[in-house]
Amino acid sequence: MTIQPHYDYIIIGSGIAGLYTALLAMEHGTVLILTKGSIEDCNTQYAQGGIAAAVGPEDSPRYHLDDTLAAGAGLCNEEAARILAEQGPRAIAELVRLGVLFDTTNGEIALGREAAHRMPRVLHAGGDATGAQIELTLAALARSSRIHVQEYVTTTRLLLNDDGGRVTGVAGLDSRTGKESEYFGTYTVLATGGAGRLYRYTTNPEVTTGDGVSLAFNAGAAVIDMEFYQFHPTALCLPGAPPFLITEAMRGEGAILRNTNGEPFMERYHPQGDLAPRDVVSRSLLAEMHATGADHVVLDATHLPAEMLTTRFPSIYNTCLSHGLGITVDTIPVSPAAHYMMGGVLTNTEGETTLPGLYACGEVTGTGLHGANRLASNSLLETVVFGERLVQRTLEGGWSGPKPEGVVELDEPKATDSKAGPPTKESLQELMWDNVGILRDLDGLDNAARTLDAWQTQLPAGTNQTTHELANMVTLSRLMTTSALLRQESRGAHYRTDFPDTSSTWECHTVITKSRH
Repeated sequence: MTIQPHYDYIIIGSGIAGLYTALLAMEHGTVLILTKGSIEDCNTQYAQGGIAAAVGPEDSPRYHLDDTLAAGAGLCNEEAARILAEQGPRAIAELVRLGVLFDTTNGEIALGREAAHRMPRVLHAGGDATGAQIELTLAALARSSRIHVQEYVTTTRLLLNDDGGRVTGVAGLDSRTGKESEYFGTYTVLATGGAGRLYRYTTNPEVTTGDGVSLAFNAGAAVIDMEFYQFHPTALCLPGAPPFLITEAMRGEGAILRNTNGEPFMERYHPQGDLAPRDVVSRSLLAEMHATGADHVVLDATHLPAEMLTTRFPSIYNTCLSHGLGITVDTIPVSPAAHYMMGGVLTNTEGETTLPGLYACGEVTGTGLHGANRLASNSLLETVVFGERLVQRTLEGGWSGPKPEGVVELDEPKATDSKAGPPTKESLQELMWDNVGILRDLDGLDNAARTLDAWQTQLPAGTNQTTHELANMVTLSRLMTTSALLRQESRGAHYRTDFPDTSSTWECHTVITKSRH
């Protein structure tokens, strides 16, 4: 075991949340970024839709707040949503100062409209490559700064002081050398992103295996709202092609969802039609696919100006073209795919978790900002607004992390005689998609819970990145399944066919910690 130098800030993850936080933190101390892939390999770069902020002349933070709360289906943390909306314009100005080039029209920042936004407020960069443009800008700044970056290091556990009350650093495994090292720091920040790879179909890259939530939970931190996972309704659905996000900004520009009979259908499911909230659209697609016996519906943009499509959505245009589809003349086959984790490590609005010394930022967190259903394009803004608040909190000193009530303790499973067989990533993804996906019920959730408990007792020793990832995936899947079993209603992205109604009894959060017994 190699002991590394002490840092003021250890940041795990290299998406926008990690990079932006690191760039701010380096003004106040030494910074180490640990990332299990390359610094550019993260969920952020796949964010096509854009970044939402009330910067338009007819928009206001109040409108942005109202839209966020409406999408969140009664579970948004209003304080977090208010902070996001009010600080959004200044966050955009800061990204511009750092060198992010947002798209413009006639000298003004171009604004698009996406589902559940009452007006255009979504900024884009590089057409439909907003996440990649911001990520690459920040990565270049980080590489040229005094930030110490260690790539291809898998964080295996959080280190605690002798009484177990404070996080003092992390242990990490270098996937190239197989050597484990310990890194000590005053502030440890989780910025590990999401967990789309828990599902068979996802828009997320290979690295998104939910590591941050599992690390925090295993160390004793509380997690919140793990039943709420957002499925993007429109991912490219072609034989042999991996799911590729087709941004809902296309529907914002006027593209129409049709079933395989050519019929538009969204008006039958929601008054906002094609711009309904994502959870509604995803379930509507499933209903149409079932009714027609097809594995997809189609997104029709053929009536829109060809020049607009090719310049506004170059990534989609070129990806579809590589599969023989010309989006200016062909409809795009689409189906839902796992996209965004709305729950996560419980934090307050300043990034503090329930474990002193441990902070979190971005998709790994559960601030309550997104409630039961994330408003489109709020996620990129979240990383910038709350990354700044996190660093500011470390400068103030002291600790005021959240103190949740009604916490459920999750026990370690006992060995069973289950015939589930040893877990693999593929078997876990199949189990989660079939039982803890867009539509859920008691039988499916019970089956998933029993299987996951059996798998937990059969996990191989963590000796490399693959085995550590698998262990994290099983842990996170147990948290999601337990939370989904507890919530006996349907709300936002959590839909149970055996409890199809929303209940005021469940207008509360689900908080879980590891059992201390």
